[in-house]
Amino acid sequence: MSLIQKLKAYLDDAFKIKDLGELGYFLGIEARRNEAGLNLCQRKYALDILTETGFLECKPASSPMVPGLRLYHGDGELLTDIGSYRRLVSRLLYLTATRPDIAYVVQQLSQFVDAPTNKHISAAHHVLRCIKRAPGQGIFYPKGEALQLNMFSDSDWATCSETRRSITGFCIFFGDALISWKSKKQTTVSRSSSQAEYRVLVLRNLKD
Repeated sequence: MSLIQKLKAYLDDAFKIKDLGELGYFLGIEARRNEAGLNLCQRKYALDILTETGFLECKPASSPMVPGLRLYHGDGELLTDIGSYRRLVSRLLYLTATRPDIAYVVQQLSQFVDAPTNKHISAAHHVLRCIKRAPGQGIFYPKGEALQLNMFSDSDWATCSETRRSITGFCIFFGDALISWKSKKQTTVSRSSSQAEYRVLVLRNLKD
């Protein structure tokens, strides 16, 4: 605590900061600390999204995406209000700060902000139904002395039907705490599932 106090005093001399006490709410992220650890969630932010889109009373869904669903450019009727789709996707992107379970589907939806269709918005609405099931779901950082860094990664070969690129996903744990995760399309086309997995290994080594 003495080191923390010295740092706060140094920052106050340089920038004139104000100590607001223990963290509770910051930029839409709610923090709750107890004897077991720290829990971060965006419950209020998630409920605001549901209220704004009219999905506050919708029927909940158990998964963020319909299994086997494939989205394409030009698949369906072009939306007349493109701005609403873009706003929704941008808000969902910020929600992934504490919701890694929706990272993959939001990555998929963000590819169609230039020309979204009724099928794309339908997939986005399915994400909202999943959020309704547990708006307070977030990330828990347990107390512990484990300082080992572990990374888990995988790839889905040639998932993108338009470019034939594979999708890479990874998550990084510091002890038992999830500290980083991502779902992204690989920059080049892999000729086989083995090559796609090899590119994931290269990415993991770069992260290390």
